[in-house]
Amino acid sequence: MVAGANERVGGRDRAVYIARMQQADVILLGGGLVGSALAIALDVHGLSAIVVDPADPERILAPDFDGRASAVSSSSGRMLDAIGVGAALAGKGCEIRHIRVSDGLAPGKLDFIPDADDGALGTMYENRLLRRALYDAARDAGRVDLRMKTRADQVERGAHGVTARLSTGETVSAPLLIAAEGRHSPTRVAAGIQVARWQYDHAAIISAFNHALPHENIACEIFYPAGPFALLPLPDDDAGHRSAIVWSVHTRDAAGMLKLSDRGFLAAAEKSMGGFLGALTNLRPRSSYPLGFHHAAQIVDQRLALVGDAAHGIHPIAGQGLNLGFRDVAALAQILVEARRIGMDLGDAQVLARYQRWRGLDNLMVAASTDILTRLFGVPGKTASAIRRFGISAVDRFPPLKDRFMAEARGESGDLPRLLMGESV
Repeated sequence: MVAGANERVGGRDRAVYIARMQQADVILLGGGLVGSALAIALDVHGLSAIVVDPADPERILAPDFDGRASAVSSSSGRMLDAIGVGAALAGKGCEIRHIRVSDGLAPGKLDFIPDADDGALGTMYENRLLRRALYDAARDAGRVDLRMKTRADQVERGAHGVTARLSTGETVSAPLLIAAEGRHSPTRVAAGIQVARWQYDHAAIISAFNHALPHENIACEIFYPAGPFALLPLPDDDAGHRSAIVWSVHTRDAAGMLKLSDRGFLAAAEKSMGGFLGALTNLRPRSSYPLGFHHAAQIVDQRLALVGDAAHGIHPIAGQGLNLGFRDVAALAQILVEARRIGMDLGDAQVLARYQRWRGLDNLMVAASTDILTRLFGVPGKTASAIRRFGISAVDRFPPLKDRFMAEARGESGDLPRLLMGESV
């Protein structure tokens, strides 16, 4: 590492650096939400990262709201606080204090409402705000060398370390390579890691709008045979009350839904939700993406670890995709920090095996659960709907099971890394 790289650098003052890092504790491919969070978590605990990402910051940090929003579970929120990002998001999200599940608009519902002293189930944030907060924190971190608009043209993983030749012509090295490149991770493909993958023949339509009546911090999941219709509370803006929407439709219908006039789309949305939020207005830009499932057979290889969508991708039915990635971040950061404390090579097979054990099963269980729910609620017909409504009502009357589901929604089940408990490693 270059001289001075082990000193903490405050804000944007990098005068202690003689040059950009050419060697670090990790090379991290992908500086999105998960990759940035991991780089920051490592920096906070004294480890350095060279982050390589081809994206243009001006494009990904555009100030206009694009309709995309994410639910950050309460445990993920504690992690963001612990790594110093929470303050930049303070007051910019909307707490989820109630989740309501129903099978269409038929009678019967399942309400998840925590006790008043238990805190919120999570917080909804616009993705642009999450991106900005994490990007700024990574850019300002003393041990993070953030290289945007840059690619790793060639990567070699060997017995003694990792080297990467970048599109800038530079060569960087580290004991460990971490792939946070998303669901189509070229690093995962190059490593020959097998992936279980299938498509649901559905697409998610994403947008947001204002509505006449307050959402009261309630997130709603209304299940239809074509997929869930999710309403997610956002903070009010100058135009009034506001919510985000994730609307699953058959793939064949997605293009038509995007071509509908704003008025036509809002009318269809109001009908699908039964009008309980009143008149809908000010539709934000619409976008869609195909819905699928993928799960890597392993999340480690020689001097390689996968995090986030590079390791797993699930249906948005439970809003846990980003939170699964943050769980990867918390676990891997703890493993690497503890390994460094006892003098281990960060790319050692024993270190990576611990990450595989810790995250492999949890990722698989969550992925399998969301897949089962997707298929269960997608069965058409009145009989299937009646059975689902009976099950929903039964769960609604059984508090211990509801508490279990709420713990899962908060990300508070299983063996939690310390960052998810709001503690330093």
